[in-house]
Parts: sequence; structure tokens; C-alpha cells
Amino acid sequence: MNPEPALWTRDKDGISDEEHQAFYHVLSKQEQSNATSWIHFNAEGNINFKSLLYLPSELPQEMATGQLPTSNKGGLKLYVRKVLISDEFDLLPNWLMMIKGVVDSDDLPLNVNRETLQESKIIKVIYKKMVRKVIEMIRKFSEEEAPAKEVELDEEGNIVEEEEAEHPYTAWYKKFHTMLKVGAIEDESNRAKLMKLLRFQTSKTKEGEMISLKEYVENMKEWQKDIFFISGMSREEVESSQFLEKFAEKDVEVVFCTDPIDEYLVQNVRDFDGKKFSAITKDGIKFGDEDEDLEKRRDKAYSAKYKPLTKWLKSLYGNGIMRVAISKRLGSAPAIVSTGEWGHTANMARIMQAQAFGANNNMMGGAMKILEINPRHPFIVKLLEGAPPLDEDEAADFKPDAATVDAAWMIHDMALLNGGFDISDPKAYSARMTRVLKSSLNVDSLSLEDEIDPPVEEDEPPEIDMDGNQGINLQDLDDFNMEDLDDF
Repeated sequence: MNPEPALWTRDKDGISDEEHQAFYHVLSKQEQSNATSWIHFNAEGNINFKSLLYLPSELPQEMATGQLPTSNKGGLKLYVRKVLISDEFDLLPNWLMMIKGVVDSDDLPLNVNRETLQESKIIKVIYKKMVRKVIEMIRKFSEEEAPAKEVELDEEGNIVEEEEAEHPYTAWYKKFHTMLKVGAIEDESNRAKLMKLLRFQTSKTKEGEMISLKEYVENMKEWQKDIFFISGMSREEVESSQFLEKFAEKDVEVVFCTDPIDEYLVQNVRDFDGKKFSAITKDGIKFGDEDEDLEKRRDKAYSAKYKPLTKWLKSLYGNGIMRVAISKRLGSAPAIVSTGEWGHTANMARIMQAQAFGANNNMMGGAMKILEINPRHPFIVKLLEGAPPLDEDEAADFKPDAATVDAAWMIHDMALLNGGFDISDPKAYSARMTRVLKSSLNVDSLSLEDEIDPPVEEDEPPEIDMDGNQGINLQDLDDFNMEDLDDF
């Protein structure tokens, strides 16, 4: 009796889902989770090989920490003419090490050592073909229609409205997104395909809902040229950013980049579908629906009016701020700190600071800070009144009062926090806040009050509750008989 032929050698239409899942369990050594999808193909041409690849539904244990494995030992098995050669070949890049499956080729030699085979041109051809096939498998999975939901009726026969079910691909993507983003960064030849597989939350999506960059581009305003994004540690953080105010006012969608790897992604992948990625926390953001002539005249007028203030603030803040500028995008905030086009975002500065080499690189990013002031805000209007005059002779005799200097520094600290940065000098900040509180509360001196010297309290005996359940019950004494002791 002939044994059952290897699964990957059989006709793909004759293999049941149950057989696929059983084979996946053997390959993955994970009985508790199934394969999400699979692709079974024969590659023909200069190099011929058969392959059966599986997309897992759960992260392998070694990837649960977010680290990419350095090898795929046991994940992909290489056969030559149905003879197992090795399960340690790097037939896929690190960012696809979660893939399980087999590759079987008749074009590879049987009697060659592993090191020589790894450098074989045939292996390199197989590698490229495999990567393309895996991306194709993921793409098809992302385009599958979500399973239809059963309609539920209430007691009166009305349809019960439910929240839209999450697409299976979105659920899978939330677990494996890091791998796809690493692929988009590293694999330039397949970058365009991988970018279409990415999903993001935006300022217009509900909590947990995600859209593709293709959908974002389709939703862009007619005048919009760039893909606007904001980065941060969480959705809650970026949603509360004052950088979003102007975009909300203009009904412009903003992509939320809340993954640490997103910063590296937008640095390496500059655009999508011809649309440049543009961080809204950086200087030079422009809206295409504005009257350019009016904006130029307005900018010129504001610059002239606030020149005494911007000049003084730059001198006051020193090297901590690269430039003080008039903002065109602030709503309710008096000021905010943005960064130059080539500077690090506040989120990137935090990420780099957490790394071993972060201190030096963060100095570079810190030197690119730009303080944007809101020319219409009452705080800024009032601060202008206390700024030194432009005339050098008059300015030489002018000394801003301490309250004005404190106010200028408090606006600086507020702008840093609004921009997502940490306060640069916590000790000075604390001293300023102490002076403000002292003035607001009309405190004359910060000397401490004398310690309280309370009188000595005499110890009192505890009270006995004669009527409660605790203590002695007089009725029990009346009923007590000494002969009852014999029972013990």
C-alpha cells in the first residue's frame, strides 16, 4: 500500500481546510491556534520548486516581546526531491519569520553542505519569490470580505443595531503590524506593496478602528497635497494635542502614529502614492485652502508688530530655542514648541533619549526647537507690552520687571508641554511656580510655622459594654450552675 503523498505535492484543490490546519499544527508546534491563511504554489521557470506557506493567527512566543527573531529554525523546512535537507535555512527575512511552511525543489543538489547552499543563487531566487508570495497572501487576506453577521431582532421584531464587527485582517494586523512596518523600512523593492498593507488610526476613526493609507488618500481634501500625521505614545496623548486644533477646524484628517517604529517608518518611507508624509508638529505646515496674498500681508504685519517680543524672547531663551516665530495655526494655546523640518519630533526625542546613545542625538534634535507664539492670544498681547523697545539706546536703559520675565518663562514651559516636550529646567520651573503661588495666595513669607505641641493625653481604661454581645452577661451568671462544670 502506497503511503499518503506529502501534502505540498498534492493538488491544492484536493486538500481540505482540516488537513491544512493539522499540517500547520505539526509545523508550528502550536495546537491551540490555527493558521489564518495559506498559499500553495508551484514556481516554474529557470528555478522550479513547490511551496506551502502558512500565516499564523497568533504571535509566536519568541515574538511576543516585540523582538524579531534572528532565525526561523523549524519554521520553514527545505526539501530537495522530497528529502528534508534542513529546517534552519533563511528562506525569508527576519520580519517574515512568523511564516511556517515547506519548500521543495528538484534543482538543488543533495550532497552540498549548508553554508554553500545558503549562498547558492538558486536559494536567492527562491528567497525573492517566497517574499513576493507571502506579501500576496497577506494582501488577499486583507481584501477578503468580512463574514456576514446574523441579524438580531428585539422583542418587537426590530433590528438590533450593533457596532460594526472588526475585519479579521484588522484583528490580525494589530498583532503583526511591527513585522510589516519593518519590512516596509528594510525591503525597498517590495515597499510599495507593504505600505498598502499598513493600517492606522486617525483623527476621524473610532477607538480601535483603523484605515489604510489608500483610504486616507481617497478622503483627502481637494487642495491637500500631503499626508498629515502626528506621533505620540498613545491615542489619548495625540488626541489631546493642540497641534490638532487647526486641522479639526478645517475638517482635515490626521494619521495617528502611536507605534515607536512609526517614527522610523516615516523617516525611511518619505511618501505614499506620491503624497509626502508631513508631521503636523513641525514648522512650515501649509494649508492649500488659504488666500496666499492675505496670508503674506497678515504675516508681514504680525512680524512687524511682534518684532520687539520675538527678539527679546529669543535672547531670553538662548540656545534652548532655535527661533521664535509667529504661528498661523494656533487656536486656544498662547504658544507651542514645534521643530524644524529636519529636527526630531518630541516623540522621537523621547524614543532616542531612552536608548543608550540617546543623549548625544537628543542634543541635535533639541537645537531645532521653534517657539511659535499666538499673536491673537491675550497672554501674548500683554507680554508684548512688557518687552524691551527695538531702539538700541532705549533698550539699553530698559529692564523688564521680574513678573514679566517669569511670565515669559512660564509661556516657554507651557509651550514645551503643549508641544510634547519635557520642561528643560525643572528646578527653575519650580522656583517660578513658587513665586506665582506666593503672590496669588498673598503669602508674605515662606518660613515654616512652628511645630504643633499638643498636650499629653492620659490613658483611659477601655469601656466595657454590659448590654452588648461583648463582655459579661449578668443573666448568664444567674442561670449558671456549678454542676455544669462536670460536663467539661
